[in-house]
Amino acid sequence: MNIMLVDDEPLELEQLEYLIQKKFPTWKFFKAQDASQAVQILKQHDIMLAFLDIQLPGKSGLELAAELTRSHKMDIIMVTAIQNFEYAQTSIRLGVVDYITKPVIEDELLEVLKRYERIGRYSELIMNALQIIHQEYSEKLTLNYLASKIHINPAYFSRKFHEEVGMGFSEYLNDYRLKEAQRMLIENPELSINTISDRCGFNSQHYFSQIFRKITGYSPRDYRLKETLR
Repeated sequence: MNIMLVDDEPLELEQLEYLIQKKFPTWKFFKAQDASQAVQILKQHDIMLAFLDIQLPGKSGLELAAELTRSHKMDIIMVTAIQNFEYAQTSIRLGVVDYITKPVIEDELLEVLKRYERIGRYSELIMNALQIIHQEYSEKLTLNYLASKIHINPAYFSRKFHEEVGMGFSEYLNDYRLKEAQRMLIENPELSINTISDRCGFNSQHYFSQIFRKITGYSPRDYRLKETLR
């Protein structure tokens, strides 16, 4: 898994890499000290997770996050030395997955990274497949297409995917699409249910609503209302 750390303080970069690498020794780290360096990294590597310091020289971390969410599919975690409600609000609006403060405490960092524990155990083959799914989930993805993208026999890929991930390709894809839909329903109240269905790669709004209710127990509209009133 490729991970990018962006901070203008070299010691902060080293500490963050050290703390994460202790838990995930197979991850590959790319470090940048400003937004322009981060953009250059993204031109050469597929990044799945990025830690962005908010206080960067030139373009801020929030501005960089806004740019990345428009042009790339990746998880973003904001890091800041200043506890600021507006920063947190903006981060949520941009769709970042979490927000942590400096000095980074190891236990808090590991709590944020819990969602990636299973990923840390995947082979490079499956990591490549998951990265494509996370980037192209809004498209018409098929097992054969994915197998061809990573240059592997579809039957072997299907078996390998199930062995490592613990579920089949289609089940994982639907699960990921539904999680993205849940996030969009809350973070983008201006988007219609049909638009969210389309952006998450579902063939029809009816099918989307049907599978959404089956998994969550709510219609997309009721789920949005419930979460908004929390």
